[in-house]
Amino acid sequence: MTSKTNRPLANFQADIWGEHFVSSPILPLETKHPWEHQKLKEQVREFLLAGLDKPWEQLDLIDSIQRLGIAYHFEDEIENLLQVIHKNLDNCLEKNDNLHGISLLFRLLRQSGLTVSCDVFNKFKDESGKLKESLSEDVRGLLSLHEAACVRLHGEDILEQSFDFSTKHLKSIVDDTSSSPKLAAQASQALKYPVPKNIPRLDAKYCISVYPLHNNPVVLTFAKLDFNMLQKLHQNELREIARWWKDLDIPRRLPFARDRITELFFGAIAVYYEPCYALGRKIWTKVIALGSLLDDMYDAYGTIEELELLTQAIQRWDRNAMDELNNECSKVLYQILLDVYDEIGEDMAKLGKSYRLDYAIEMMKRQATAYLAEARWFSQNYTPTLEEYLKLGIHTSSCPVLIVSSLLGMRDNISRDAFEWVLSTPKIVIASAQIGRLVDDIMSHEFEKKRGHADTAVECYMKEYGATKREAVKELYKRIKSAWKDINEELLQPTEVPMAVLTRVLNFTRCNHVVYADTDAYTFPDYLKDFVAALFVHQLPLD
Repeated sequence: MTSKTNRPLANFQADIWGEHFVSSPILPLETKHPWEHQKLKEQVREFLLAGLDKPWEQLDLIDSIQRLGIAYHFEDEIENLLQVIHKNLDNCLEKNDNLHGISLLFRLLRQSGLTVSCDVFNKFKDESGKLKESLSEDVRGLLSLHEAACVRLHGEDILEQSFDFSTKHLKSIVDDTSSSPKLAAQASQALKYPVPKNIPRLDAKYCISVYPLHNNPVVLTFAKLDFNMLQKLHQNELREIARWWKDLDIPRRLPFARDRITELFFGAIAVYYEPCYALGRKIWTKVIALGSLLDDMYDAYGTIEELELLTQAIQRWDRNAMDELNNECSKVLYQILLDVYDEIGEDMAKLGKSYRLDYAIEMMKRQATAYLAEARWFSQNYTPTLEEYLKLGIHTSSCPVLIVSSLLGMRDNISRDAFEWVLSTPKIVIASAQIGRLVDDIMSHEFEKKRGHADTAVECYMKEYGATKREAVKELYKRIKSAWKDINEELLQPTEVPMAVLTRVLNFTRCNHVVYADTDAYTFPDYLKDFVAALFVHQLPLD
């Protein structure tokens, strides 16, 4: 290669965290009073079991426990309670016409995979078939209605109406200067990061900060203590990941690539934060780091000739293939790729699950093939149809490779069938991939167009239909809404695979919703800085 080689360099922003996490000390995971954590945990469990004859109070308690981030301690108890409420649904509904209560009941049952009809909201219609305008005065009910509408399915007109209605009135609260700051903040939070679409850890941090002490001080105290304990675990994990990344010396060896290991670990916490998934987080972060390096190699550095050779080497998956690579960066990246997957293979062997490595490698091969196809489009100045683009986007979104990767460290409760299921590209994976691809394109296409980049979904739609940018973005958001409904449908029982698998897909989609809410916050990490600090820097005060 000569220095005259024309490369589509992006000149990405440098890492904003520096040595912060690399140099952090190993933190002790024990609390000063470990007995207090256990005592509070048992008290919360007693609360859950004490009100079996008070379903509406129990629903509020379950909602608090889930939103405060401590539900993983009580999964069986919560599931059993919701099953009981579901079996007695008609009796429950006869005794309540409260908008908050009905909305909460609907959302909690739907989110647990239980079937509940949207007809429960018909009682809130007026004679013309529209929602009663008086509901706009019930702010708590509006907030709950909005969350419930976010788990709607295709064809649920009452929930479409509910979403529009709640959105309109919550926006008016935000815009009304006479609204209390607290109320405006709650409305803004619900509009931008509704519970069904928010990253669980972020929602927990937020809810702990606004949870009224008088609701249940024991639950709140346990949530704070538990959050800080988990945060220490995550900080230690991030420290090790950051040191691994530093040893790779990416800024010097692959200077064209985004240096974002902290943000990538943030994504791992979004996918699963529970202590039992520590191995999963380590593996997932390393795989997505590789995916990011590959993305930038294909997107922001390599010539088409270099990328053809790199793709051939990845398909061979053989260290001897490195001799065929004609670029030093390609060789560095290929070596890192094989080293990471060798390490994953060792982890899988320790679990007695060596077969999982084969699926992981197969998905990475598919990923590279998809990146090459997109690079060819760019080199040939070819604009695909939107459908052609979205079909390839299933893999360029990184969704399939990352869902498979998320299953690697989930120990014994995931079978070979789950891996086969992901490889078959099921409906929920397609929907998640489409959401990830489209929110990324909507937020990043202007930046990418300036430096020279393959057409995104925005340009594909504009050229295919002769549309304006505004019209294209509007259509793509319609597709995003439809894809969310697909996800909601696939989460209902009976499911093809365990809920633990589907939750990884849901949480990955939630992560994309947050990261691309305002901009491409992965490329421009200042937008994620406060969120990262909330989870990995700032402890909660316990007094």
